[in-house]
Amino acid sequence: MHVLPFEDIQGKAIESDEVEGVTMRVAAGPDQGAPNFTMRVFTVKPGGHTPHHHHPYEHEIFFHQGTAEVFYEGETKRIGPGGVAYVAPDADHQIRNIGDDDLVFVCVVPKGI
Repeated sequence: MHVLPFEDIQGKAIESDEVEGVTMRVAAGPDQGAPNFTMRVFTVKPGGHTPHHHHPYEHEIFFHQGTAEVFYEGETKRIGPGGVAYVAPDADHQIRNIGDDDLVFVCVVPKGI
């Protein structure tokens, strides 16, 4: 079993013209012995956002803190702490922090992503 305090996980700022104020931490993945999935924790600063994008794999998201506006396949929904979202393969999506505090969400993707 791999156990590590969240604060000890190194964060990496996502650098892109399509991203603003996003940091990612890999909480569990191949480096921690997870053979099938990678768990990533994202922190999005107020006003920040992920890219508007799609990819050929599904992922599941748990919203831990803050208020998100999630664009998904032409619809926009507001999601707060405790909310869960499933993103289907090839679905257009984007996550924006519309609150005054950091938005923190956990994203689980297949290995190798």
